[in-house]
Amino acid sequence: MKNIILCGFMGCGKSTVGRKLSRRGNMEFVDMDRYIEEKVGMTVKEIFAKYGEQKFRDMEREACRELAERNNLVIAAGGGTLTFPENVETLRRTGRIVLIDVKYEILCERLKHDKNRPLLQVENRNEKIRTLLDERMPLYSRAASVVVNGNFGSDDVASNILAILH
Repeated sequence: MKNIILCGFMGCGKSTVGRKLSRRGNMEFVDMDRYIEEKVGMTVKEIFAKYGEQKFRDMEREACRELAERNNLVIAAGGGTLTFPENVETLRRTGRIVLIDVKYEILCERLKHDKNRPLLQVENRNEKIRTLLDERMPLYSRAASVVVNGNFGSDDVASNILAILH
């Protein structure tokens, strides 16, 4: 079976929805950030701090290539993964890319206490979310073959994705 690749902004629910999709579809769930962390033995936050964003993006590109070799996966792509055309093309070869679209206000609420996402550890978090969202949404939209409304609970979002893909 082909893979389902979930994309969208930080906090849109890729991991939560992905776990539910994998159970319902009898597929293996892979959170790309966790996959990288396990492979290198460091958290994303530690990778950013020690090596910088570019090194993390290189690791992410390699993870895309490795995961594209496998089948029957639900992959929660990192928030920046599908902003790079090479990653989009790699993952498209193996499955369908689904964008979980969530409103700005809901993202701000979901991310207000986050301490793990390196790009959000700034003074004006909501302004950073707005800037990144404005940069990334057009890229996510181009990458995705399917867009679902993610403003609802994860059960509803997972059900909508399954209904669209099957």
